[in-house]
Amino acid sequence: MDDVPLPSISPGMVLVENKFSLISSGTERSTVQVAKANLLGKARQRPDLVAQVLANIRREGLAATFNKVKTKLDSLKAMGYSTAGTVLTSLDKQGHFQPGDRVACAGQGYASHAELVTVPENLVVKIPDNVSFEEAAFTTLGAISLQGVRQAEPRLGEKFCVIGLGLLGQITVQLLKANGCDVFGIDLSDRLIGLAKEIGGTKSVHRNDPNLMGACENFTNGYGFDSVIITAAAPTNDPIVLSTEICRKKGSIVVVGAVKMDVPRDPHFYRKELDLRISCSYGPGRYDTDYEEGGVDYPFAYVRWTEQRNMQAFLEMVSKGLVNVKPLVTHTFDIDQAEQAYEIVLGKNPEPHIGILLKYAEHKEKFSSFKQVANLPIKQLNVGFIGAGSFAQSYLIPNVKAFGASLDTVVTSKGITSKNVAEKFGFNFCSSDVGYVLGKTNINTVFIATPHSSHAEQVIQSLKANKNIFVEKPLAISEAELDSIIEVKAMHDLPLMVGFNRRFAPICVAAKKVFENIGEPLVVNIRVNAGFIPKDHWTQIPEIGAGRIVGEMCHFIDLMQYFTNEEPVKVYADCIQSKNEKLKLDDNISVVIKFNNGSLGNLVYVANGDRSLPKEHIEIFSGGKSVVINDFQNGSFHYNNRAKRISSEGKGHRQEVKSFLTSLIEGKETPITFRSICLTTLTTFKIVDSLKTGLPQKVHINA
Repeated sequence: MDDVPLPSISPGMVLVENKFSLISSGTERSTVQVAKANLLGKARQRPDLVAQVLANIRREGLAATFNKVKTKLDSLKAMGYSTAGTVLTSLDKQGHFQPGDRVACAGQGYASHAELVTVPENLVVKIPDNVSFEEAAFTTLGAISLQGVRQAEPRLGEKFCVIGLGLLGQITVQLLKANGCDVFGIDLSDRLIGLAKEIGGTKSVHRNDPNLMGACENFTNGYGFDSVIITAAAPTNDPIVLSTEICRKKGSIVVVGAVKMDVPRDPHFYRKELDLRISCSYGPGRYDTDYEEGGVDYPFAYVRWTEQRNMQAFLEMVSKGLVNVKPLVTHTFDIDQAEQAYEIVLGKNPEPHIGILLKYAEHKEKFSSFKQVANLPIKQLNVGFIGAGSFAQSYLIPNVKAFGASLDTVVTSKGITSKNVAEKFGFNFCSSDVGYVLGKTNINTVFIATPHSSHAEQVIQSLKANKNIFVEKPLAISEAELDSIIEVKAMHDLPLMVGFNRRFAPICVAAKKVFENIGEPLVVNIRVNAGFIPKDHWTQIPEIGAGRIVGEMCHFIDLMQYFTNEEPVKVYADCIQSKNEKLKLDDNISVVIKFNNGSLGNLVYVANGDRSLPKEHIEIFSGGKSVVINDFQNGSFHYNNRAKRISSEGKGHRQEVKSFLTSLIEGKETPITFRSICLTTLTTFKIVDSLKTGLPQKVHINA
C-alpha cells in the first residue's frame, strides 16, 4: 500500500474512481512469487529475459547492463486487472462515457488495485443498473472465461468437461450451462468441487478419484466429451494428457489456464484427430496496441466479439441471472487491509478462498496529483524530470544526480511510477501533472524523456516557462513542429540540448582528434545492425514514435556532423522493397548525405540482420588516415602504415549529461548548437521526403 499522485488522463482514456477490484489469486500469486524470487529464481522462471541480458552485455558492456537490469528490478508494479467504479472524467473519442457512469474496467497496468485508475476506452464498459459494483468487479475474469467458451464453439446438448474449478472454472461452468450444455467438472479441491455442484449444478469429481474415468464414460455414454476446457494452472502437462484421454474422437481441447503445453501425439491426440486451441485472454483485441491503447475498434460485422464486447456480454448475462458470481466472493477487504488479503493469496495466512474483493471508501476530499517525498536542499541547478521510463532511470537521472544537481520533481503519467522513481533517486516531489514542473519557479532545468510525439510541445512549454532544457531525441516529429520550436526559441533564447549522446562517447572524441586540421573532406560510413522491431511497437507508430528514421537515425546524422564539423546540405535515401507485410521497409535503408565542405556520409541502417553481429560499426577516412569503431567499445586508428588499437566503454551518456550541466553552470553555449540540432532533425524529415519522391533533397534551415 502506498499514497501516490493520481494518474494523468490523456485522449482515449477514462478516469475512474474504483469501488471494488477483484484479486485474481492465481495470476497475482504467480506475479508476486516471481518478484520475490532471488536473481537465480527469476532466471529459472524467465530464461527468455536471461538471453536478452546476455545479448545486452555483448552490446553495451557489463556495467551498463547491470544498471539497466537493476532499474527494472527496482521498479514497482501495480497489481490487479479487474475493477468496477464510477467515471470521474473521460476523454474517450466517441463521448460514450460521462461523469457518474458506473463502469467495469480491464487491463494489467490500467485496472489496478487503486482508488483512481485511467483505463483505455476499449477496456471500459457500462454496468447494467441491476448489477452491483461487487459483481461487476468480476468482468475481466468473466470475459476471459467467455472467450474460452467461444473458442470451444459449444452447441445445445453437447457434453463438456471443465478441468480446474477455480474462479475461471466456476464461471466457465455457468457459461456452458447457460449455453445449454451438460457440464462435468474436475479439480484437486473437494471444496471447489462442492462449490461447482452448488452453483453450477455440475457433476464434479476429484482428479485423483479412482473412479474418475468411469464417471467420465458414464456421463458421456461412452463417447467421450465433445470438448474439454482447461482453466487450471499447472506446472505439468497432466491436464493436457487427461483431456486427450476423455475427449471424443474429433473433439476439441481449449486451453485457458497456464499449463505445460507438452502434448503427447500418441495414443489419443493423433488417433482421435483432436483439435487443440489456445484462448487468448479477454478476446480479439488483446495485445493489439491499436485496439487497446489507440482506441481503434474492430468492425462489428467482421469481428463480432472483441475484448470490450465480451466484457459487456458477460455483464448482461449477470444482469439476466444466467451467471451468479455472488457465491464466489469468499472475502472482502477494505483497500487499507490489502496486505491481509495478499497474505491469504500467498498462503501466509491460509484460508479457503476463491474470490477476494478489495473495497474502496468514498472520498470527499480532492485527489492530489502532487506529493512531497523528501525535503532535500536546493542547489544551483534544480532539475525537474518530465518522463522517467527505463531509459531515463538508467542513463539520465543517475548522471544528473552524480553531477550534483538537485532533483526537485519527477512527473510520469502513472502515480505509482513517479512515487517509485522519486523515492529511488531522491527527488523532493513526485507528480503526474507536467504543470507542476513548468509552474515551479525554483526549477530552472527540465529533462524531457517522454514518448516522441510529446517532445515538441513540452519543449515549447518549457521555453515559455523559462527553463533550461534537455530533451531526449528526437526534438520534433514533423517540420511544422520544428518550425514552431525555432520560432519560440527565437523569443526565449534559453539553453536547449537534445540527447545525441554518441558524439560524447570517449572513443568518438578520440577519433575526431585524429582528423583535426586535416584540411580535406571526410568519408564517414556508419552501419547500424538495429534489429527487428514490429510495426505495432510504439516507436513505429507515426503519431507516437514517428518511426526509426526520425526517432533513431537522428543519432547518426548528428554523429556525422560531429566528425565532419560541417553542415548537411543534401540527402538521398532508398530502402528495400518486399511483399512481406511484417517488414517495415524503411527500417532497411541506405542514406547518402552531402556536407557543405564536400564530406560524404553513408548510413546503412538495417533491421533484417542477425543480432550476433555488432550493432554499430563506424569507418572514417580522410587525408591518408582511417578510423574504425565497433559498438563504441573498441576500434583501431590507422595512419603512417600502422594500426593503433583502442578500447573504451559506453556510448557517452554520462559525458553528455555532465557536459550539458557544466555548460549551464559556466554560462556557456550548450555542447551541441541549436542550429546543429535543428539541421539533424530536418535531415531526418528530408530522408523521409527522399524515400517518397525518389529524389535527392536539399537541407536548408533558418535557425
